[in-house]
Amino acid sequence: MMDNITIAIAKGRLGERGLELFKNTDMEIVREENSRKLVFKDAKGKTTYIFVKPSDVVTYVEKGVADLGIVGKDVILEENKDVYEIMDLDYGKCRFAIAGFKDRLSDKKNDVLRIASKYPQYVQSIFENRDQRIEIIKLNGSVELAPLIGLSDVIVDIVETGNTLRDNGLEILEDLDQISARLIVNKVSYRFKYDVIQKIERILGGE
Repeated sequence: MMDNITIAIAKGRLGERGLELFKNTDMEIVREENSRKLVFKDAKGKTTYIFVKPSDVVTYVEKGVADLGIVGKDVILEENKDVYEIMDLDYGKCRFAIAGFKDRLSDKKNDVLRIASKYPQYVQSIFENRDQRIEIIKLNGSVELAPLIGLSDVIVDIVETGNTLRDNGLEILEDLDQISARLIVNKVSYRFKYDVIQKIERILGGE
């Protein structure tokens, strides 16, 4: 059915905020409070919402399991999958930045710069055209710890207020890409379900 659509939602605050944009429309999600189910529909049964890890949203959309996805730009940049990014949802705003102790970037210009990050592919893309040798250290937890204990020279991470960095004696050395929630779409779905995708864009745009 061409008017049936599946939307992958990133688990957590970012995805929940996206679902709020569908409230009071015919695509509003129907679910029981505190349900642990991962698949839900709207009242008409035409829209299916699937809840997945943020890093998996882009994969589900690229493979066509989901037609659309709501996910942060940070995940899109890191995963670098073959999808269309069609809308900035204008919330969840923050930015990527290089952070560390003052002058650490210039100190390491002629040496190997050790970079700790949750986003190794993104770091690689940022530094591939720079005249700087790097070693990327993949971390899943608090990357701010890495420069403090000598694991890395700098970090690349998402920064919202910068308070966590300052609390740990670190500072922003360079601002990188702006981050916010985005709407992505499968390339085939964009062609064959264009009308319903346009409707969703209007809903999410507040029209």
